[in-house]
Amino acid sequence: MTASLFIAVRSSVAVAGGDEVATQYKFQEMPIAFPPGYESQKMNTVRTVNPSYEKIRSWVSSVGAGIAINDLTGHGLADGMCIVDTRTDQIVVTYTPTARPADKFTPFVLNAAPLPMDAAMAPTGCTPGDFNADGRMDLLATYWGRTPVLFLANSDATGPAADSYTPREVVPSQSLDGKYHGPRWNTDAAYVGDLDGDGHPDIVIGNYFPDSDVLDPRGLNNVQMNDSLSSARNAGGDHVLRWVKSTTGTDPDAFFVEERTAIPFDAATGWTLAIAGADLTGKGLPDLYIANDFGHAHLLYNRSVPGRIAFTEATGRRDATTPKSFVLGKGSFKGMGVDFADVNHNGSFDIMVSNITAAWGLEESNFLWINQAKNNDEMKEKLEQDIAPFTQEAREHGVAWTGWGWDTKMADFRNDGDLAILQADGFVKGNIDRWPWLQEMAMTNDDLLSNPRMWPNVQPGDDLAGDDVLAFYAKTPSGTYANISKELGLAVPTPTRAIATGDTTGSGLLDFAVARQWGPPAFYANQAPRPGNHLDLRLYRPTGTEGAGQGLVNTGSPAYNATVKVTTPRGTQISQLDGGSGHGGFRSFEVHFGLADYQGPVDVELCWRDASGQLQMKDLQLKPGTHSLQLTSDVQEVPSR
Repeated sequence: MTASLFIAVRSSVAVAGGDEVATQYKFQEMPIAFPPGYESQKMNTVRTVNPSYEKIRSWVSSVGAGIAINDLTGHGLADGMCIVDTRTDQIVVTYTPTARPADKFTPFVLNAAPLPMDAAMAPTGCTPGDFNADGRMDLLATYWGRTPVLFLANSDATGPAADSYTPREVVPSQSLDGKYHGPRWNTDAAYVGDLDGDGHPDIVIGNYFPDSDVLDPRGLNNVQMNDSLSSARNAGGDHVLRWVKSTTGTDPDAFFVEERTAIPFDAATGWTLAIAGADLTGKGLPDLYIANDFGHAHLLYNRSVPGRIAFTEATGRRDATTPKSFVLGKGSFKGMGVDFADVNHNGSFDIMVSNITAAWGLEESNFLWINQAKNNDEMKEKLEQDIAPFTQEAREHGVAWTGWGWDTKMADFRNDGDLAILQADGFVKGNIDRWPWLQEMAMTNDDLLSNPRMWPNVQPGDDLAGDDVLAFYAKTPSGTYANISKELGLAVPTPTRAIATGDTTGSGLLDFAVARQWGPPAFYANQAPRPGNHLDLRLYRPTGTEGAGQGLVNTGSPAYNATVKVTTPRGTQISQLDGGSGHGGFRSFEVHFGLADYQGPVDVELCWRDASGQLQMKDLQLKPGTHSLQLTSDVQEVPSR
């Protein structure tokens, strides 16, 4: 009986119409420019780790690759990239292969000196953002082995370069001997958004391993693994950092304080791999989804006020036919990536979550949480009651099973109004199949799991889902998704970790880039043969900084968490200016909608917080195309560059 049910469910993976829809997409992989001499240095394939982790060093070495696309020059196009390359443990800043000549610069590596760094640290993420509201793009770097570093753009910088940024500690730390003495955070996720509605970006850091010497071969025996495969709470957990003040100029700085009680304790101690946010209620504050490995995810309802950040947890409700893990916040699956978007075209945010879904492996299911609230008021009422009104419909939509999933991004790549779903995939690449060992470990008593010595060997040469490939789910005429990665030439058998999207050419078509674990990153230029019309909104708040387009100064500072609803005869869509969501991959800041063949005026509903933190709303009509809007207490269109 069990086998027949399994076969019946798995048969839904083959989706009619996949071959047909694949002809509507086309991508060209293009070479990425690296710093001079970069590719001639030694390229690593595994990390040096704490002696207690030596037998599972390939497992410990399985994360860290990251990528972001954004406007780094201030010239109006998202044609810059920030890449975390695990092969060198360096952060590379470069331009997209599609960048126009005016936006190209000599690629370089970010250097945190004079801040203390050591060999027991490795970068794990790079999040672009404007953290001091001067209109210049800064870079937030996260690490294993230390707290984050902000690279703040200098006012006298004429273009992106190694000396164009001043590194600053996000968490205050002093060193009298030149060595690092701060907390040994091991970060795998970062989210940036205006959490308290004061008009400035705050930061949420998601840590994996507890604060410990993970990458120190001479480190103390202070490391551990998860204490459960389904409800682990012994991790580094989550830290909320509230913006307090900042300065600009040639010696810029930004100051944050940790809001230690912002997230309920029971929801802040998981093995976090991804964080995403979206305003679910229309009150201009992002709610958060925290995806944890080895345990429950958490949907956090934002109850903050300016100067104080506070969340409460909302969970789903179960009926007689709902498996426990299909109740939001109660599941035991291995959350690896998360993204908010409007999947079913009804003007509300849904949630896509990556899990481990390897056939004949630890076969769980991806989550596609479909929003069941009728409107913002009903969503607010439910969240106020700690109820998460979402149902799990990944199988019904055709996205339940991929492999060993990681970062996920939803975006409209052919401007037809339907979102595609990208998913990074794969774990440890080798030539010896170790699934039997992993299956055996899955049946181990939880009391033994936290001891690394009780884990099976996962070392160089061992393989766990190492040939899994990037997934590209496209919606078929039936409304069900089909994975057309192979048909599009994207099925490269190297584990991927992070995905970034952006309109890098100003054409209204989204390109994307992928970070690979222990492999070179890839950039894919969008060459859709018959794309529809589009509406792209670049949303800014004024900064008072003069000289937009000069040096690194942009039109303004990004209007973090601004939400946009657009309505055409086909229906309503919602999207947002996403300041940074996911696992290691960060999309650019434009708010993008595909309009298919519609050419008339688009009804637009804007909701944002102005520079003083006041909630603003505005209805307007815009023609299809690209618009740059300055958001104050009103909306003013400014020239798009």
